[in-house]
Amino acid sequence: MRETVISSELDLALVNALQLRPRAAWSELAPVLGVTAGTLARRWERLTGSGLAWIYAAPGREFSRSRCTAFVLIRCRPGARSRLAARLSEFQEAATIEVTGPGSADLLLDVLAPDLPSLSRFLTEKLDRLPGITSVSCLFATSLYVEGSRWRLRSLDPAQLTALNSSASTAREPLRTVELDPVDRSLLGHLVRDGRLGWAELAQLSDTSPATVRRRLRRLTDSGVLTFRCDIAAPLAGRPVPVSFLAQVPARDIATVHRTLAAFPDCRLVAGVTGPANVFATLWVHDIGDIQRRETALCARLPTLTVTDRIVGLHTVKRMGHLLDHDGSRTGTQPISPW
Repeated sequence: MRETVISSELDLALVNALQLRPRAAWSELAPVLGVTAGTLARRWERLTGSGLAWIYAAPGREFSRSRCTAFVLIRCRPGARSRLAARLSEFQEAATIEVTGPGSADLLLDVLAPDLPSLSRFLTEKLDRLPGITSVSCLFATSLYVEGSRWRLRSLDPAQLTALNSSASTAREPLRTVELDPVDRSLLGHLVRDGRLGWAELAQLSDTSPATVRRRLRRLTDSGVLTFRCDIAAPLAGRPVPVSFLAQVPARDIATVHRTLAAFPDCRLVAGVTGPANVFATLWVHDIGDIQRRETALCARLPTLTVTDRIVGLHTVKRMGHLLDHDGSRTGTQPISPW
């Protein structure tokens, strides 16, 4: 039986700090949050143990340029949805799986693959063979403007935000394709499970030295191969309602749409996609009524935008390789390996 954990303001502030600095040492965060490093370590252990928060490695900004992302909408026979969601969660390519409300899809998948042939094999050799599926629509991401690691809990005050942002590294290599060797892949394999593994632990697991681990991770993060996310369960996030909008907009207005959507605090993802709709955006709104309010606000700011579909998430089965229960808490990991 999972222990019920009552979150405090300190828990929320800690998670917000880790969203900004996922691998920061407790000694770095302690002065900003006004407690001891030991207190933060204990709080984090409690949050992760209860499935309320977790940190992991995810594809960085280079991924969308050199590899493949697709949003797959699945319709299935009545009664097959739960069984299909459980089966799909076993596939590495299915990074995120959402059980959705009545509408154009019963399941919504975020699919990540190293190249187009790999994505094609997933669709034709794995997805097509699953019983119970009645239709599949695949939207290929042509560009990824906003992704989940940018979403924030907004629990810190301005002084705390300034302190954390000023101490963060801003150096970045130009975006380029990085060839991964066995050491890189070993590090990625361990970090998708636990993004706060220390240098010594990673060195031992990857049969290398802490100095090599440090250099490799700096190279992988600076070049955009990976980023680190601090994710949270629905109770800690205020139980938001995920809604994905499909929309059409003239190509000349895509950049304006990106900037406008990115300014919404509840925006989780914005992508350009193929198909009749050319924009895919996911927001975490407060309640069902917020869906219409957000759409109204979007269309008022973007007069050339036409929303063609609204897909409401009922239950996230898997988020970036991490398995969630019906309460939205993490119960385990089915690691992704999209690199």
